[in-house]
Amino acid sequence: MSRRDNTLALSLVSHTNIGKTTLARTLLGRDIGTVRDATHVTDFADEHRMVETPQGETLTLWDTPGFGDSVRLAKRMKQSGNPVGWLLTEVWDRWRDRAFWASQMALRNVRDEADVVLYLVSAAESPEAAGYVAPEMELLAWTGLPVIVLLNQLGAPGQPAQEAAEIERWRTHLAAQKHVRAVLPLDAFARCWVQELTLLQAIEAALPPERQPLMGRLRGVWQAQRLATFDAAMRTLADSLARIAHARETVQEAGSLRSALRQVGSALGLRRDEADPRQLAQEALLARLDSEVRSSTSDLLHLHALEGQAVAEDILARVGSQFDRRERVGTGAAAVVGGMVSGALTGLGADLATGGLTLGGGLIAGGVLGALGALGLAHGVNLVRGLDESWLGWRPEALDAAVEAALLRYLAVAHFGRGRGQWAQTEAPAQWRAVVAEALLSQQPALAALWAARADAATADEAATARALHAVLLRSGRQVLAALYPQAPVPEAADSMSVRSVSVAVAVAVS
Repeated sequence: MSRRDNTLALSLVSHTNIGKTTLARTLLGRDIGTVRDATHVTDFADEHRMVETPQGETLTLWDTPGFGDSVRLAKRMKQSGNPVGWLLTEVWDRWRDRAFWASQMALRNVRDEADVVLYLVSAAESPEAAGYVAPEMELLAWTGLPVIVLLNQLGAPGQPAQEAAEIERWRTHLAAQKHVRAVLPLDAFARCWVQELTLLQAIEAALPPERQPLMGRLRGVWQAQRLATFDAAMRTLADSLARIAHARETVQEAGSLRSALRQVGSALGLRRDEADPRQLAQEALLARLDSEVRSSTSDLLHLHALEGQAVAEDILARVGSQFDRRERVGTGAAAVVGGMVSGALTGLGADLATGGLTLGGGLIAGGVLGALGALGLAHGVNLVRGLDESWLGWRPEALDAAVEAALLRYLAVAHFGRGRGQWAQTEAPAQWRAVVAEALLSQQPALAALWAARADAATADEAATARALHAVLLRSGRQVLAALYPQAPVPEAADSMSVRSVSVAVAVAVS
């Protein structure tokens, strides 16, 4: 069996400085070549393994030098078959015009090594303004290979209708080029793996019939790997959200009348030397949330072969004040003070409701009743609540926000092109927020049931919560990706055993 029998090769080509190496890094999931905002950074064509089947079949990607002077290049390639043309290419151009010679080598590499050409263009300019496209299409036609045009530099993910209009504009412009089999969006900085799957399907369709089964097997392996990563990402987030949902911080009760009086004075702003147990519990809970979000984000980055600094400011700002307080009512002298203060404030509210700030009957009556009621009701309230101690957790509204933020973090990581360098948190596109919110609407009953179940400390099961959240996130994540990429929905696993085995490998890698 020859190498060509079990290998398929893709050549990534473009005009110089369009972003080939950046996209190659994203497609390969690792750093290759040199990325720099300059022309002719890549001097030679380099082959890189993209995916391999268990049988040793491989899909490779060639990163090639960019085309420079396309019109001149087209003329030179037409001359390459005669002695004068050979002399110009191999002697004169090689030593006197290195960049031009590199472009010729790139084109020969495409003709001799590739099965399909991936031609990258910049969507930042209109097809009509990109004067280099016409002569480069002539060059690619010279190779006799099928071409798939990829639109790069589309910018941040926007509305599907706008992107579809841009794609159609290029399709119309290239309609006369019979060797162009597809025009697809694939921004090196903001693509998603679902779009990469669409690219692999287009490559399979562009191949001759006898080569398509090989590509189908390679695509199947690639697809299983990405589905396993998706499943592992949803599981990572589910485990993290379950820990957040079950997190509790004990609120220390005042141990004496003196301590209670000092805390009341601190609450009223009269003194600052007595720490408020509630404030301490809130700070501890926020610190745990911050650590959890950072840790799960780091796991997501690792799953997607990215590096970067995980942050939690967004989620902390959204849920930072939504605490679920479950306080045990004290029965000692401290409870008397607490009852007097809470009762007095109730009385003050009554005074205000009647239109006067008199500090009169309502305030006095409320304070007395509060003190008397504290002793008599404390035991009964604690019995009904089933509380042995006071604690602080997260309210259901905070947890709903945490689930939404988790899906947005996944989208941010899954769309981050490796060529951009280290991952950094950015503001999620408004479209993402709307799509995620819509997907979670149908999951609200399931989430509400989960939050209610974990509230009972005696029966709460963090592992069960994580399993249920995993199912919720899988459904929601698929719905989100299907809404963002209606032409490329997330496929179901065709071979559950192969996906499961890849999932185990992914999980081991993360741990």
